[in-house]
Amino acid sequence: MVQALHRVVWFVVLVLVQTQILNHVHIMGYATPMVFIYYILVLNSEISRKTILLQAFVLGLCVDIFSNTPGVNAASATLLAFARRFLLQMQMLRETTDDYEPGIRSMGVGAFLRYVSSATLLFIIAVRLTDVFNFQHATGLALRIVTDTVMTVICIMCVDAMRRKR
Repeated sequence: MVQALHRVVWFVVLVLVQTQILNHVHIMGYATPMVFIYYILVLNSEISRKTILLQAFVLGLCVDIFSNTPGVNAASATLLAFARRFLLQMQMLRETTDDYEPGIRSMGVGAFLRYVSSATLLFIIAVRLTDVFNFQHATGLALRIVTDTVMTVICIMCVDAMRRKR
C-alpha cells in the first residue's frame, strides 16, 4: 500500500515538474529535458507488462493534456514501456524476472547509464518524429534529438543519484 502511494506521488510530481517547468526550458533553443520518463524506467520488475503499458500511456496522456501535444507523449511513452524489458535485458547479466527496481544502486552506474541512454534515445526519437512528421529540416531534427537526449540522461542520472542517496 505504501509503495502504491509512493508511485502515485512520483507520478504526480513528475507530471507537474515536466509540464509546469521543464516544458518551458529550451537550452539554446534546442535541449528540452523529458524527465517524466524516469517513472517508466524505474518501475519494479515484478509489475506486469500490461500494467506498465497502461501506466506509461496514462503518464504520457497526462503530459499531453497539460502540454497541448495530442497523443505525442502518450504514444512515445507506450513505445518506451513496450521496449523496456528488452532494453533492460540488454544491460543486465541476470534475468529481469528477478524482483528489483532498476537504478544506479541495483544495476551499477555503467549499466544504468547505458539503459537510460538507450531508452531515452528511443523515446526522444519517437517524440520528435511524431511531432515533426517530416524530414525537411533533418539537421535541426538531429540536433534536437541529440540535445534532448543528452539533457534528459543527465537529469535522470541526477534524479536517481539524489533519490537513492538516502
